Amino acid sequence: MPVADAFTKTERLLELQLLFWRNPRQGLRTAEIAEFLRVSERTARNYLDELSASGRLPIYRDGWVWRLTEGAHFDLLPVHLTLEEGAALYLAARLLARHSDEPTPAVRSALLKLAAALPADIAPHLQRLVIAMPSQGDTAFAQVFRVLTYGWATRRVVHLTYHPLRARRPYDCIFHPYLLEPSAIGYAVYAIGYSDPPGALRTYKLERVLRAELREETFSVPPDFDGPALLERAWGVMYGEEEVITVRLRFSPRIARRVKETVWHPSQRVTDLPDGGVEWEAQIGESLEIIPWIRGWGADVEVVEPQELRETLMGEARALAERYGWAVVSQRAGRPSSTLEDFFGD
Repeated sequence: MPVADAFTKTERLLELQLLFWRNPRQGLRTAEIAEFLRVSERTARNYLDELSASGRLPIYRDGWVWRLTEGAHFDLLPVHLTLEEGAALYLAARLLARHSDEPTPAVRSALLKLAAALPADIAPHLQRLVIAMPSQGDTAFAQVFRVLTYGWATRRVVHLTYHPLRARRPYDCIFHPYLLEPSAIGYAVYAIGYSDPPGALRTYKLERVLRAELREETFSVPPDFDGPALLERAWGVMYGEEEVITVRLRFSPRIARRVKETVWHPSQRVTDLPDGGVEWEAQIGESLEIIPWIRGWGADVEVVEPQELRETLMGEARALAERYGWAVVSQRAGRPSSTLEDFFGD
């Protein structure tokens, strides 16, 4: 007899989809499916018929077993959205499409579906915006995105060929995608998960993946993996492996109000200064990603700590001054000298 539990029909239908996608070559009997879902065989057959007839689970009968159709696509269950929720998803996808440097057909098609679901008075305008977006068909990036999405959603192992930015040659690895995360820095998408080699947690930029292939094996996400906690300490997706770094910046009065308008990081603290400026502080896992954001404020921001980050920005200030033929001059030991030259030496 089936055991009563708190699962809803929608949850069981999703589990049934995942059961087939995690075992794409395996034939499953109705009794096995019923046992997995903890329902009667009759209920299991009804679920199979419903998903198959709607096209959300492309399966067929092969003797006594059910099999997944070769080359099928995973169709999500229906989602009911309020007007505000639909508009929010449309804006999020639109933002991703505008700022991603790799065209993804999935984003474009998702936008068209969301636009069509919105009120008739605004849908045609939104659809024209989407249709005007550049479309390059099924690019290499789109294929990588598809494979990693399926691996992430169905817990399937992925074989990657990856070319790091500063490496001369690409390398192959077995990857367990635990999480996909977009980053506004560099307009990129990243996959976080276990990689072998090196046998540790790694973050891979999808734009640097040369080839991705789904394997038959499945994986489980370790109980101690906490994606939200990792990303909470990151400025973008680089969460670091050591203790968090305290970044302290001093902003001029001219832009203090603008700085205070936005929560730039969950850990930030903003303190008003006597001159009308503000001091901004946050704890992040890696300082490399925050540098472009600091650069964007120009001379209206000063790095107070950490010292290494301050020195990096000082070096960039010197290079920028030299690029434009300027020198910062101060008085030292009775002679004119460059403050930056004093720091970095000749």
